[in-house]
Amino acid sequence: MSGTDTSPGLDPQDPDVLSVTATMVNRRGLHARAAARLVTVAEQFDANVEVRRGDQTVSARSIMGLMMLGAGRGESVTLMATGWDAHAAIEALVALIEAGFHEDD
Repeated sequence: MSGTDTSPGLDPQDPDVLSVTATMVNRRGLHARAAARLVTVAEQFDANVEVRRGDQTVSARSIMGLMMLGAGRGESVTLMATGWDAHAAIEALVALIEAGFHEDD
């Protein structure tokens, strides 16, 4: 499963937040095109989704914020979501990350 725990769970710091950790598998990590694809998927859901790497947390709807995380290949990010579609949003975003942002399509 490429180092990704795909079972969204409750964030221990905020039990109202679903969270899951995913590992970048694509060659260039979370670069501009990958960030744009992540934003496109995140915007499809009625959920507030944030992405955390280390001590930085950004909106999953911010291309620049996502790029500033600097998540490279093999590095992990934590996806956190609240809202009606939180579970579906997390599942779709994990699938996108595990598919390497479809860069080889």
